[in-house]
Amino acid sequence: MTIKRFLTGMIGTNSYLIVNEETKECILVDPAAYSNEIKEAIHSEALKLKAVLLTHGHFDHIMGIDDVIKDYDVPVYAHQEEKELLNDSAMNLSQMYGKGYTFSNAIYVSDGEMIEIAGFTFEVIYTPGHTKGGCCYYCKEKRVLFSGDTLFCASVGRTDFPTGSSSQLIRSVKEKLLCLPEETKVYPGHMEETTISYEKMNNPFI
Repeated sequence: MTIKRFLTGMIGTNSYLIVNEETKECILVDPAAYSNEIKEAIHSEALKLKAVLLTHGHFDHIMGIDDVIKDYDVPVYAHQEEKELLNDSAMNLSQMYGKGYTFSNAIYVSDGEMIEIAGFTFEVIYTPGHTKGGCCYYCKEKRVLFSGDTLFCASVGRTDFPTGSSSQLIRSVKEKLLCLPEETKVYPGHMEETTISYEKMNNPFI
């Protein structure tokens, strides 16, 4: 597994390309925008995009979806509790940046569901708090977690947006994420990567 990070969209969201070097298949996580850098990474290595994973439905994680699926007819996964937010431009905050954006064709998954894509298996970990339907994707085999805006390096996501809850967020992190193996690498929606071990020792919010 090779993980490529791209800063995309209006506020520098981390979008990730997860690559299976053996099969040349790949997965895109949280496309804030379908940037030229992402396009070039896929095209230059002749990669085959197989899916898009959404950690949650805020505008800065979803506004590149339409451009992606114009080029690649792939499924877009999100947690089932995020359906309302994905379909409401006020709730997902995109209305603040122009005409607004919604996405209604996601495949909705549930807590504990296993998704097999591009030769990897990802467990859906439901982590409400930043939004009602926020989730993380954990690959046990590779010990990697894509945490969206639930867990950051020495921080956690905001909870003052629609459907946010600080108590839910802290409970999600403590009960769902800190129990993962300490060597697990965490790839968040913003800022640099971290590890579960580092967060246990250094995160002041938990």
